[in-house]
Amino acid sequence: MTRIVLFENIHPSAKEVFTSAGLTDVVTHASSLPPDALRDALAGAELVGIRSRTHLDATVLAGAPDLRAIGCFCIGTNQVDLEAAMLRGVPVFNAPFSNTRSVAEMVLGEAILLLRRIPEKNDRVHQGHWDKTADGAFEARGKTLGIIGYGNIGSQVGTLAEAAGMRVIFHDVEAKLPLGNARACSSLKKLLSQADIVTLHVPGGNATRNIMDATTIGSMKRGAILINASRGTVVDIDALHAALKSGHLSGAALDVFPSEPKSVDEPLISPLIGMRNVILTPHIGGSTQESQENIGREVAEKLLRFMLSGTTKGAVNFPEIPYQETAGVARILHVHRNLPGAMGTLSNLMAEHGLNIVSQQLQTRGQIGYVISDVEGKVDDTVLSVLRAHPITVRCDMVAE
Repeated sequence: MTRIVLFENIHPSAKEVFTSAGLTDVVTHASSLPPDALRDALAGAELVGIRSRTHLDATVLAGAPDLRAIGCFCIGTNQVDLEAAMLRGVPVFNAPFSNTRSVAEMVLGEAILLLRRIPEKNDRVHQGHWDKTADGAFEARGKTLGIIGYGNIGSQVGTLAEAAGMRVIFHDVEAKLPLGNARACSSLKKLLSQADIVTLHVPGGNATRNIMDATTIGSMKRGAILINASRGTVVDIDALHAALKSGHLSGAALDVFPSEPKSVDEPLISPLIGMRNVILTPHIGGSTQESQENIGREVAEKLLRFMLSGTTKGAVNFPEIPYQETAGVARILHVHRNLPGAMGTLSNLMAEHGLNIVSQQLQTRGQIGYVISDVEGKVDDTVLSVLRAHPITVRCDMVAE
């Protein structure tokens, strides 16, 4: 029976997907686990689901030889060594769409709150002050929102902002089709010089590290607002702090940070703590009941489709093969080293054991190739052992019809 282990309080919708399909050996953990406990929990697991706090590096993956696929029940996959997983024949799936609306709504809400100086006004009322002045408070209508990274979330933010009467401009390293009346900016500098609010929706990595530093923040309009709900490494926090202290920026909202607390009771360490014109949230952009339910279902369904048919459509680290109905008696899933003659070797091995190939799908990515073969004939443990033992094989499994 397929053993499935889910960490970090993944929404029950994920377990419902598995159990409805007859995969009932599902173990859940309410949080991430320390290394030794994690290793023990992964013993015998074929499918693993994690969120952002569970880290699956090469060492952890090597200690889980039964692992067939990983589901990241979130957008990011930085917590998994994707290359190591690929080289072990393990596809990694995520949820790039399910929390889009939740993040977009939060970003627009923060923009409006900061334009109206609500965080500061709220704090002053709690401190016993009744400050009704309109100084520095503005409507969202007519303001320019600059979106850096016009992907799933960035484009949705733009759609919501337009509904609030804002002008939307965006900059992306790739050409993107504008939604509504949004307009592309040819350069980041041009966007920063025009935007009243700048919101970041870019991936992590070296290419985006500190893209908002002292220079780029200095290029923003005086009195502008900066919002980051993407990755903590894309903003130079010290440069942001200096711009807020000097009054160059009127406010900021951050949901992600370069270094984040590991537990509920660990405080965030940041020079932004205590600033009245800054909204700090604990990485909750996608944390709504609706998004978590959708994420649970989306990723679980991807894992289930892989187990039942071998499809890897949507995998972030693996050759992608879309769903196709089984054409033979059995389906063999073969991951091999991407070397000349690999397909010929595989076909010859199958022929030597009396298997007739009815249909094949092949894709390669980097050092590996992945082929789904529908065959007629008897596929027993002997055949699988021969395929697995060949030097070109990384991993070999079977899906019975």
